[in-house]
Amino acid sequence: MYSPDHMPKVLIAAPVHDVLIDGLKEIGYQCVMQEQITQATALGLVGDCEGIITSTRLQLDRELIDAAPRLRWIGRMGSGMEVIDVAYAAQKGITCHGSPEGNCNAVGEHALGMLLALVRRITWAQCEMQAGVWKRDENRGIELEGKTVGIIGYGHTGQAFAKKLRGFDVRIMAYDKYRTAPVPTPVEACTDIADIYREADIVSFHVPLQADTVHYCNEAFIAAMQKPFILVNTSRGQVVDTPALHNALLTGKVIGACLDVFEQEPITKAQGELRNIIGTMIRMPNVILTPHIAGYTHEALYKMSHVLLQKIAGKA
Repeated sequence: MYSPDHMPKVLIAAPVHDVLIDGLKEIGYQCVMQEQITQATALGLVGDCEGIITSTRLQLDRELIDAAPRLRWIGRMGSGMEVIDVAYAAQKGITCHGSPEGNCNAVGEHALGMLLALVRRITWAQCEMQAGVWKRDENRGIELEGKTVGIIGYGHTGQAFAKKLRGFDVRIMAYDKYRTAPVPTPVEACTDIADIYREADIVSFHVPLQADTVHYCNEAFIAAMQKPFILVNTSRGQVVDTPALHNALLTGKVIGACLDVFEQEPITKAQGELRNIIGTMIRMPNVILTPHIAGYTHEALYKMSHVLLQKIAGKA
């Protein structure tokens, strides 16, 4: 029997549930817990690791991958593989596992929660009530029923959001240029983004961060929308051009925004124009901002950990 010093090591550089730690130990791994690790420190720790679990803290780039000659697999807590050079890992025979199945329900719920809070003015009215202000007419909201929701990106989180919306009697349209599987009814599949531009009252982004999604929602996108619309973004902050969004909020082209992600995070460390814009937007009654918590529930932590364990152990 191997002593702990001779067991293959896994660097865990993210918050995980005990189900993952215990499961890795059961299949013969020694877990090295480093939730607050830096990129520089990781370079000195991964040399004898067979596996790495990360969220967004580490960039699994060529340098870090090359520093881990024994690396066999990488596990990503959550969705979006942009923190991993997947192509380079594949060249070196390293398997990369994501766990979007684990937090997609949480993201779907959060997107719906922000949207409802916005259109029914719940958070703004709550703040006024806390200040002793009673305003009914000023806080008259709008209903989701009858609206058209355009979902851009129809993977795990996009589908989860659509599922949550189905009870609200809305028309749901989905656009995903990479999806090959049929989109099941009652969701309407769009083969052309122009359908979203023409019909949507609400647009929600559920795309990965990659070259063609950086500033996807920019001045041109906003100008192409035929109706004033509400923007929801729970994907990645860089998907939305923040100054363009701010300008559209001021002109009324965007009538409301729900953002859980930002171009610079945390926003307390945002610099220059971006910091000023966010500082302005957070005080606007038609904007709801949350600190990247959409997929960050207690249940999601367990589910993501469980999903990763199943994939690493070859059971998924």
